[in-house]
Amino acid sequence: MKFERSLVNAAASRNARSRAGFTLAEVLAALVFMAIVIPVALEGMHVASRAGSVAARKGEAARVAQRILNETIVTTNWTSGGTQSGTEYDGTRQFRWTVRNDAWGVDPTLTPLRLLSAEVVFAVQGQDYSVRMSTVVDSALSTNLSQ
Repeated sequence: MKFERSLVNAAASRNARSRAGFTLAEVLAALVFMAIVIPVALEGMHVASRAGSVAARKGEAARVAQRILNETIVTTNWTSGGTQSGTEYDGTRQFRWTVRNDAWGVDPTLTPLRLLSAEVVFAVQGQDYSVRMSTVVDSALSTNLSQ
């Protein structure tokens, strides 16, 4: 009886060992699955990285736009009309900016009001993005200040 039990245990052990490995089809299916998942995951990481970089640079570009608008208003450079542009550095990053002076067309009775807009362009991973800030200024005040 002991001998029969040991034969049964040995046979069961052999069957368990033969079933313990993966078949070729299972290995190939796993490789195909990984070939699909890995590129999708890498693209997701790339998109998340770009979104983080764009968000950080937008904050920097907003500070540059605010600084450009403030300097333009204080120095009354905007009164010469037209469009002004240049390049500004914030740390090691370069930002291209443009300031426009347009009529503020919201209320026609307020003709001395002008819309002053600063647009700052920056590059992230080879693609350009921009931030625009605007404010309304009174051209009558700038005329009085310059006299």
